[in-house]
Amino acid sequence: MTTFPIPLSSPKASYLEHQEAFQQTINKFLDSGYYILGPEVQSFETAFANFVGVEHCVTVNNGTDAIVLALRALGIGAGDEVITVSHTAVATVAAIEEAGAVPVLIDVDAQSYCMDPNLIEAMISAKTEAILPVHLYGHPVNMPEIMKIARKHGLLVVEDCAQAHGARINGQMVGTFGDAACFSFYPTKNLGAFGDGGAVLTNNPDTAERLRLLRQYGWKDRYVSDIIGVNTRMDELQAAILNIKLPFLERDNQRRDQIAKRYHQALQNLPFQLPEIAENTEHVWHLFVIQTEDRADLQRYLQENQIGFGIHYPQAVHQQPAYLGRLRGSDNLPVTEALIPRILSLPMYPQLPMEDVDRVVEALKAWAKR
Repeated sequence: MTTFPIPLSSPKASYLEHQEAFQQTINKFLDSGYYILGPEVQSFETAFANFVGVEHCVTVNNGTDAIVLALRALGIGAGDEVITVSHTAVATVAAIEEAGAVPVLIDVDAQSYCMDPNLIEAMISAKTEAILPVHLYGHPVNMPEIMKIARKHGLLVVEDCAQAHGARINGQMVGTFGDAACFSFYPTKNLGAFGDGGAVLTNNPDTAERLRLLRQYGWKDRYVSDIIGVNTRMDELQAAILNIKLPFLERDNQRRDQIAKRYHQALQNLPFQLPEIAENTEHVWHLFVIQTEDRADLQRYLQENQIGFGIHYPQAVHQQPAYLGRLRGSDNLPVTEALIPRILSLPMYPQLPMEDVDRVVEALKAWAKR
């Protein structure tokens, strides 16, 4: 019997699932004459704001730009400190610096892999203006506690929701707690386009208006810049694709949860540390990340058995050459540094057949018994 490779993720599988709808939409898009910031973008902004439960959604070109514009729209810039984590995609920290602000790093919680709220107050200085928590791997950060600290100290909060579309805390959607929330629609995300895309969500109409100016050269009237802006617009095609996929997001997240439960049930009592879920939270399993002592050998074994995996991330941000030794907080991240050599992401996407999940499980069991 031929054994086919199992990918870590597969954006193409979502295309094949809705192929006819996508083809019709592409033809409609080409015929429409609207290619940038047209009716599909407006429709998606309304639909996604309603889905998350906020008043305003402003789309941009990618998730990194979403963070940059959110910070700028909130008035955060040169010299202002933003507290975030090092165990994240480098985009989180890069965006803070692109906005002109200064990243300050704190450690993550060993169970959730997300920002540890207990460490925030010790890093607040006279220059601190904002907290930027990351809902990593699809697990929500403890936002109620972070908001309590932020309000106590008069700080703004920008949520990085790039990996957590649809995650909840006590039934409340992530992206509704802070002053602004940033999403990515990169193809592998829980809600992914077939190219780049991002959005900033907020309940503040003034922030939303400033975001709309910032994303297109500061224009209120075309070709007249009221403020200094940039060019970071979502195109109609990506918005049209997201409009097709959004109604299936909750179903797809439920499928991810079924796969996660299968992994959890089957991998108990093996030499892996499995991901934990905090009380009263709904994890949406953007990634299923295990820990193991001998990762290099496990990687080799999975490759030999044609099973995809990922390392998210091979280096924390503060360990990377561009950031080495220059960010405040870099010298006190023991949990992050302990995680980095141990983490490995297993195949996870909604269309992953359960028989492939079982094949991954059997490979892990076989490796553990060697």
